[in-house]
Order: sequence, then structure tokens, then C-alpha cells
Amino acid sequence: MQIFRGFHHPLLAKSCALTIGNFDGVHRGHQAMLALLRNEARQRGVPSCVMTFEPHPRDFFAKLHQQPDLAPARIATLRDKLNELRACGIQQCVVLPFNQDFASQQPEAFIEEVLLKGLGVKYVLVGDDFRFGAKRTGDYSMLDAAGSTLGFDVARMNSYEVRGLRVSSSAVREAMSRGAMQEVTQLLGRPYAVSGHVVHGRKLGRELNCRTLNLRFTHWKPAASGIFVVQVHGLTDQPLAGVANLGIRPSLDASDVNGGRVLLETHCLDWPESLDAEGGYGKIIRVELLHKLHDELTYDGLDALMQGIHQDCADARAWLAARI
Repeated sequence: MQIFRGFHHPLLAKSCALTIGNFDGVHRGHQAMLALLRNEARQRGVPSCVMTFEPHPRDFFAKLHQQPDLAPARIATLRDKLNELRACGIQQCVVLPFNQDFASQQPEAFIEEVLLKGLGVKYVLVGDDFRFGAKRTGDYSMLDAAGSTLGFDVARMNSYEVRGLRVSSSAVREAMSRGAMQEVTQLLGRPYAVSGHVVHGRKLGRELNCRTLNLRFTHWKPAASGIFVVQVHGLTDQPLAGVANLGIRPSLDASDVNGGRVLLETHCLDWPESLDAEGGYGKIIRVELLHKLHDELTYDGLDALMQGIHQDCADARAWLAARI
């Protein structure tokens, strides 16, 4: 999949079949839409293309109005979203910066400047609640009428349901906030995972004989938080079982190298002999969150922290053993 920041790029295809959205989580509803998009692109002989935004529009307005509660919890980092779009067979992805200029663009200008001149759309697929343009004044009817006049096809896809539940990013966020990871797996069609480069931390895990693999979650408001049973992919040929803390680590001071950032800190229950103490740094790994043990806790000192880690490891082993 080719990834473009903006649509002013010489390698961008001259025409495409397009869908537009935030695609946070790339859940099963998104996947059904992307499958339809690929089919329509193939019939027209043009590449399939996704337009998405960074930051999320609601992030932008939350910052603009200084109301952080307006920002949605983030399911996936941009890296993971793009990886999932690639896995769905999408050929191009255009990431547009959502800023004041874009937010104030009239819907007619969006159609003319972005869809036609920028992307050369032949087909546009949107969701049943799609809105666009300044103050969300553009809707499906406007887009469909423009397509009839300007020569591109427009279609919309109704809600996708699993066992009577409408699949949406909001539903995924709500399940994640409850720690209902089995429900999250049903909505996503796969276990929830975070990927990225392993970065250096305080090395406190070495002092506690509890080495961790640290990934930065690049949004300040993750949809999930707490202590999880996990599987780590990317270090060895087989996944490694572990325990992970997703959050801001309330028992640590803010002066460490990752202070104040959201981290996914993963301790492998059995560190592979093939890797030395430095074996994880710089590698790209994927950590699947299988089961939530509990929320983040504040421990009174390192002894209490170590005792809590030992208990989490024991609980993780018991949970895994019951499912083998």
C-alpha cells in the first residue's frame, strides 16, 4: 500500500475508487466496507484508496475549544491503522491533516478541489452517517447529486452488525473501556494489538529482575488501560506470553525518559534464551492484549510493586493454562 501525506504528490494515481473516514480500529464494519471498495475499484480498473485524517477531527475541535473530554479515546495508533488498511488489500492511503483550513472548507469546495482535482474519483463509498465540509453541512444526498452532475458514482453502506450489535468504533471503545477483550476481538475480527519499535525506559525492570519491552502509544488517550495478559509477536518464531501495563505507570516518577507518555510495558513470562538483555531494543513487535487482569494500581514503594508484578505474572500463567 502506498501512503501519501496529502494529495499533492506525483506518485498518486490520477483516478481511484475512494472511501473516506477515520477508520479507528479498522473493525469488522470497516473491513466489510473496504472489501466492497476493492471490488468496485477492480471493476473500474482503478486503485482502491482510503482517505483518513490525522489528527482525528474530534481531537482538533477538542483542542480548539480547550475541552479535552470532546476527544475520543484512541483505539489504534496511526501506524496500526495503516497496517490494518494494508492487510485489507487497500492500494493507496491519503492521510490528510485535519486543521482549521480543512475544517472551514465548504462541502462544494471539498468535492471540487479534493475529490475531483486532487484524487480524480470515479467512485466514492461512504458510511450511512457520513457528513463533510464546514459545520458538517455536506451529506450523502449532496455528494450523490454532485456525482450525477460531475461524472462519478456514489454509494453508501449501511451499518454492519455482529449478533445484533452495530459494529462501530464507539462500540469498540466502550468494550475496551470495560476491559471486555473477548468482545473487542469479536468486533475487530482479531485480537486487539499495539505495535511499534521497542524503546528504552528507566531500566527499572532490570533492578527488579523483571525486564520489560516498552512501546510508546502515540496518543494521550488510549481506549484501553490497565494490566493485561498478552502475547508478543516479532521477537522469536513463536509468540511469547507476557503481562503488560498500558498507561502512564502511576507508581513511577515523571522524571524517567518516558515520563508523562502513555506506554505499553510488557514483561515476557519466559525470556527467550536466544535473546540477550539488549535483544529487544529497536525491534518492531506486536503485542496482542488478550485479557484484562485489573486497572493500573499505585504501589507504595518498590517492594509492593514487585509483589504486585509477581501476582500479575501468576494470574497470567493461570489464565493462560486454563485455555491451553
